[in-house]
Amino acid sequence: MAEQRKCLVAVRIRGLSDIPQETKDTLMMLRLTRNCHATLLDDRPAYVGMLRKSKNCLTWGEVSKENIALLLKKRGRIVGDKKLTDDYVKDLDYESLDNLAEAIFNMEVEFSSLPEVKPVFRLRPPTKGFKGKIKKSYAAGGEAGYRGEAINDLLKRMV
Repeated sequence: MAEQRKCLVAVRIRGLSDIPQETKDTLMMLRLTRNCHATLLDDRPAYVGMLRKSKNCLTWGEVSKENIALLLKKRGRIVGDKKLTDDYVKDLDYESLDNLAEAIFNMEVEFSSLPEVKPVFRLRPPTKGFKGKIKKSYAAGGEAGYRGEAINDLLKRMV
């Protein structure tokens, strides 16, 4: 019996200074090249290991279906830096952006494998700033590392 995979979102919260080369390489593989960039992943062991290796530079957690739809509508881009629209999604055999968001949430399709869709969301810094220090882990009252369902609050402030 195959276990149901979950959709994760990873958001880069720190810049480049004082980061080991190995961590920089991991962030490049995740396509998180700049601060306030986000990407959608699944929870396979390879991705989770990459997230744990670079936990000091990013935060991640389980994203809700509503937030995936919000990211696609407001921050989704296709090649040429054009907005992701319902018309383009119809070419991918989905009725609307909401249906595509549901398919991504249920892991029926990988976000990074969609043709001509940029695999990264460029976000703003969070409204009213980060609540804690970005150098501390989320468990210790900071911002970095795994935060579970609480990532949805941060995403709403960044979109």
